[in-house]
Amino acid sequence: MKFGAVPLEEARGAIMAHSQRVGEKMIRKGSLLNDDAIVALRDTGRTEVICARLEPGDVPEDIAADRLATPLITPLIARSRAATGRVNLAAEAPGLLRVDTAKVNRINSIDEGLTLGTLPDYAVVASRDLVATIKVIPFSVPGNVLNVAEALVRQGGSPLTLHPFRRLRVGLVVTELPGLKQSVTEKTIEATEHRISALTGSLRPPIRTAHEESAIARALESLIADGAELLLVVGASAVVDRRDVGPAGIVRAGGEILHFGMPVDPGNLICLGRIGERPALVLPGCARSPKLNGIDFVLARLFAGLQVGPAEMMRMGVGGLLKEIDVRPLPREKAAAQAQNGAAPRSAPTIAAVVLAAGRSRRMAPHNKLLIADRTGKPMIARVVDNVLSSKARPILVVTGHQAEQVENALGGRPVRYVHAPDYADGLAASLKMGIAAVPPECSAALVCLGDMPLVTGRMIDRLLAAYDSEEGRQIVLPTFHGKQGNPMLWDKRFFPEILQISGDSGARFLVGKHMEVVAEVDMADDAVLRDFDTTEALATLPQRLRPEGVG
Repeated sequence: MKFGAVPLEEARGAIMAHSQRVGEKMIRKGSLLNDDAIVALRDTGRTEVICARLEPGDVPEDIAADRLATPLITPLIARSRAATGRVNLAAEAPGLLRVDTAKVNRINSIDEGLTLGTLPDYAVVASRDLVATIKVIPFSVPGNVLNVAEALVRQGGSPLTLHPFRRLRVGLVVTELPGLKQSVTEKTIEATEHRISALTGSLRPPIRTAHEESAIARALESLIADGAELLLVVGASAVVDRRDVGPAGIVRAGGEILHFGMPVDPGNLICLGRIGERPALVLPGCARSPKLNGIDFVLARLFAGLQVGPAEMMRMGVGGLLKEIDVRPLPREKAAAQAQNGAAPRSAPTIAAVVLAAGRSRRMAPHNKLLIADRTGKPMIARVVDNVLSSKARPILVVTGHQAEQVENALGGRPVRYVHAPDYADGLAASLKMGIAAVPPECSAALVCLGDMPLVTGRMIDRLLAAYDSEEGRQIVLPTFHGKQGNPMLWDKRFFPEILQISGDSGARFLVGKHMEVVAEVDMADDAVLRDFDTTEALATLPQRLRPEGVG
């Protein structure tokens, strides 16, 4: 690949290296320089442009990313489409991610232009969590380099494996001593139940018993009879030896102790045993806390069906220092996201949907277009909201104004939040501002949906959500069809203050021109993103099953 400044007359077909505004038009980084772009650049007085030109054998960035991603796919790991030289890999089920670190390092050592970034080995992931990303750094890579990388990935299989969590039934024995506060026991059960449910398991009714060997043994036997597949013991007093009361209770119930202690702090004093094929653990005192500790490392592996024995326990030391001390004042909540083992799930950004349903529908008077039912009996606003509900956007805020009560009745108890815009008659901006102002602070962005666009599906919406990435500069996302920009539009929360300043009957689209560098366009397969239905003539163009009767 050749890169650098090129005279305009030689740049046709090259790849634009940097985004540049030319009048009202933006020539975006990565786009091919065609005749129109060359003319536009020349009209501004430019005589040359910085660009990339492919040479024979070079593979464009998206094709290269796509080819490298293909052999990395394994069961329960899905991939995104290649875009800007990137393919993301995501979990299709909650589980434990194993990463062959040495192989990933070998892949990344082939060429600086090919990169593979992953979560840490033994990371706990939820469904749809990002687990890895392939990024081709330049606009293209030599074909022979890509061939070497593909061959290395295929040799021995992908370095990524997702072990899905099993829905284990868990039994819990909680011992009690005189003077132990009831609130301590309740807190322990609550923390344990939260851990188990986060790993897709279910906690059987806990058994409270005296802090005695025989009582613990009887409780364990009862839990086994109740179908428990994993046994936990939390003592009123922390276990300090493999012959202590808790471990002794496991042995008395017919089990054995495999290992005592682990190189993870908090969590040192954990005891690993089994009764038959059922793992049986005596938990350390830190298990009463919901904060990350050694028990999380062990439970994640057990739920994933991985071997946990003395050797595995003793290899948990790297990344096992979780305790905050004066010289290492890192709160364990933050450490949870950074730990090498049993790391907390990385969640996708929370994106709200704001559905605008406050307008007076003046172009279709005397009808309110949002309340007109199609031939299936469903009002237009209900179909729009149902489409949004089928997407990953949450929460869903419906902005009401004109005939607010009828709109709410049309939505029939759907799981949405209503935001009333008292100044809806002032124009679209009033409704939009009320919706944006109501977006919860934990949301990273908001998708603004129009209440009269019933053909925009949940799958289309999810494509817009997937394109959003604030860190990579994709902060405004909008759909296009044959080059025309449509709706709905997604806005990063950094633009909320600007949106709250608009007025009149226009939306926020004019802000797109001000912030072209952070705009991501998602091309759609049909024109649904361009079609609103605010006149009786427009209603007549709806698909037959969605076309209302008696309006015209």
